[in-house]
Amino acid sequence: MILGQHFLIDHSVVDTIVSHAELGPQDWVLEIGPGEGILTRELAARAGLVYAVEIDPDLAANLCSLAANVQVIHADALTFPLPEYNKIVSNLPYSISSKITYRLLARPFDLAVLMFQKEFALRLRAQTGSKNYGRLGMVAGFFSHIEILENVSRKSFRPVPEVDSMIVRLRPRKERPQVDPRAFMRMADMLFRNRRKKVKKGLAAYGIDKMTISELDRTLINMRPEELTPDQVAGLLMAAEASKRD
Repeated sequence: MILGQHFLIDHSVVDTIVSHAELGPQDWVLEIGPGEGILTRELAARAGLVYAVEIDPDLAANLCSLAANVQVIHADALTFPLPEYNKIVSNLPYSISSKITYRLLARPFDLAVLMFQKEFALRLRAQTGSKNYGRLGMVAGFFSHIEILENVSRKSFRPVPEVDSMIVRLRPRKERPQVDPRAFMRMADMLFRNRRKKVKKGLAAYGIDKMTISELDRTLINMRPEELTPDQVAGLLMAAEASKRD
């Protein structure tokens, strides 16, 4: 294991991931953490172009001769300026699941098929008011429609991790409220930093003044963060911004 990565070794899982990605020669695919290239090979066989972003220099070097339509990028996917792509297909490294997911959600894409640890996938897909619902579920639910497609046994990886994984497909929500993505993510962060408090506490932490908060929907601001849908949060954000302009 290099840099905490668990390498996918089950070709049937690779076939499943690729089939759900609906790939064709018109697609430019981003793969993060390609590792030894088991998924990269299949992506290259179906897509027009594959950007394989690998932080480990030895693994990146080994990938360079994989296929003519694979562009290997030796870089940290959390900080490197990502290229243009329309699909994301990855067995994401566990250690960066949260940070890279937030980064990818805020960027444009047509479709993403990603593999996460089971517990993370359940939090990603969590519904408002459920025990797993938190900042991750709120943000993911605002940006995307989320499907859990398959369970993946821990035995599909080398070395074997302690937990099973899940394959998840995300499609961007075209009908979502039009608020600034970074503002929404910061709002969600502030709300769940104060998750035991009422929503108005999180709004104040976000930087909204007391007078503006007092003019917002009283029912919503007196709820707990885990009780709010993503669109209700967006509505509060838009109302607060409108109040400032007035």
